[in-house]
Amino acid sequence: MPQTPFAPIRRFILAGLTVAGLLLPAAGAAARPTADGSPAKAPRTLRSVAFLVVDGVYNTELTAPLDVFQHVRFHSADDWPETFLVSPDGRSVTSFEGLTIQPDYSFANAPPIDLLVVPSAEGSMTSDLDNQALLDWVRRTGRKARHVMSLCDGAFVLAEAGLLDGLEATTFPGDQDRFEARFTRVKLVRDVIFVDAGHALTSVGGARSFDVALWLVEQLYGVKAARGIGQGLVLDWDATSVPHRLARP
Repeated sequence: MPQTPFAPIRRFILAGLTVAGLLLPAAGAAARPTADGSPAKAPRTLRSVAFLVVDGVYNTELTAPLDVFQHVRFHSADDWPETFLVSPDGRSVTSFEGLTIQPDYSFANAPPIDLLVVPSAEGSMTSDLDNQALLDWVRRTGRKARHVMSLCDGAFVLAEAGLLDGLEATTFPGDQDRFEARFTRVKLVRDVIFVDAGHALTSVGGARSFDVALWLVEQLYGVKAARGIGQGLVLDWDATSVPHRLARP
């Protein structure tokens, strides 16, 4: 190709951008190799999803979002989160419906958590709100996490830990008056299935506990992954058909 008068100038500009670190690699370029020479993997969207389990946890509010996030691995290639259960002391707990649940970790040895899920439990509006060790762990872990999520009355625990202050949130419809009276720094949203307030997502729970989990999967991994997971669970997922409130700051 004939040399143009602008070629030296163009080479100079490109060289300057490269030195300055402003010239990005072309799409599809190989990642910088690791120490052993293999290509580096891109960081996962979510490294981990942890589910808080205590005695009296309700089956549906635990298993619905757990099903959703465990199935991400079948719809998102290498980008899927580890899922695990955490109880206060690492010992087994008994659900409200009588299932024995063996957690993977305790508060003391749980690994870093990107999404903390707090299902409703029998004591979510009573004894759990007086359990300072539990609240301290939820507060500390939730502040470090990318997201926190509650199902049903799990919102009471998040709110008591201060993680919903200044945000919009929802909870089980029959307990919304009680929630609104207790947590005056949280704006209660009624007549929706879930609220996405950015860092915190809250749901009415029950059988609708699938919805908020599928919504977050759609936001993080795309609508195809969310609908694929829904199909596997025999759920016709369509966010536009689910009443919800998008209230991100």
